[in-house]
Amino acid sequence: MSKIKARKGAPYARILGVGGYRPVRVVPNDVILEKIDSSDEWIRSRSGIETRHWANDEETVAAMSIEAAGKAIADAGITAEQIGAVVVSTVSHFSQTPAIATEIADKLGTNKAAAFDISAGCAGFGYGLTLAKGMIVEGSAEYVLVIGVERLSDLTDLEDRATAFLFGDGAGAVVVGPSEEPHIGPTVWGSEGDKSETIKQTVPWNEFRLGDVSNLPLDSEGNVKFPAITQEGQAVFRWAVFEMAKVAQQALDAAGITANDLDVFIPHQANVRIIDSMVKTLKLPEHVTVARDVRTTGNTSAASIPLAMERLLATGEAKSGDTALVIGFGAGLVYAASVVTLP
Repeated sequence: MSKIKARKGAPYARILGVGGYRPVRVVPNDVILEKIDSSDEWIRSRSGIETRHWANDEETVAAMSIEAAGKAIADAGITAEQIGAVVVSTVSHFSQTPAIATEIADKLGTNKAAAFDISAGCAGFGYGLTLAKGMIVEGSAEYVLVIGVERLSDLTDLEDRATAFLFGDGAGAVVVGPSEEPHIGPTVWGSEGDKSETIKQTVPWNEFRLGDVSNLPLDSEGNVKFPAITQEGQAVFRWAVFEMAKVAQQALDAAGITANDLDVFIPHQANVRIIDSMVKTLKLPEHVTVARDVRTTGNTSAASIPLAMERLLATGEAKSGDTALVIGFGAGLVYAASVVTLP
């Protein structure tokens, strides 16, 4: 007979606050065109991207996370000492260990909060949100800080015509806390590892470390290229448009609502064409506000959903208490979708 005592947390969880940080430097398409044979018109028509933000030396993964997290904590009306866990989703923190979340937790002034990183690419925020919800309901933390942060400019091949224009830097954060009513719906998530080659790092770190340049990509000046993110654009586009609309619908069904009940749609900010196609497939009513932050922020992977959420609330395009469908999808291929109440 088991004598293990179960700990009970809050009945439900909700997002209490949101914050974002975009690097100071704004990079227009003209800068990207210096190294690829393309045009501003082509970039805008294919992706919708007009500008993106690139971090400087001081805007590290930790620094951007701390800025975004501080805003989220203030927005939630709590103190850093009340944070019981810090979950950071990123693929661009280059130290294998320790997790960057531990440094962030310390510098924010948490009281020895649990801290760890997750690697789920563009679905990372959804994964982190799901973990946070579980911790709060299970009782292992009262408040959880979820951060999505990327410095994808460090992983961008500026000579790759297919990807050079896509990526940006930034951090988005939310505080998740207890609730007496459900404000984060069931998560629909999963992976399709048989498609993992469609988005990947060009060269594994161990091959890059060995120094044998014979099999490594070189830039136009003959130098070994730093590992970058590459993708099979058409395959990713088809998957995102056709399969992720199904996942989004499943999230609506799981939450027990219809598209007509939505106020806001916040998909991963990968590409305006993908976003518009999903809106059409889901048959979202005209009253639903759709995030298209990608136009001026680019694809910031794990940071894209919280950054888009923060901007919609800051501009008044969305308001506190709105019902929003959020869905992230990307490298893996992985995905996560849920319906949430905006803070």
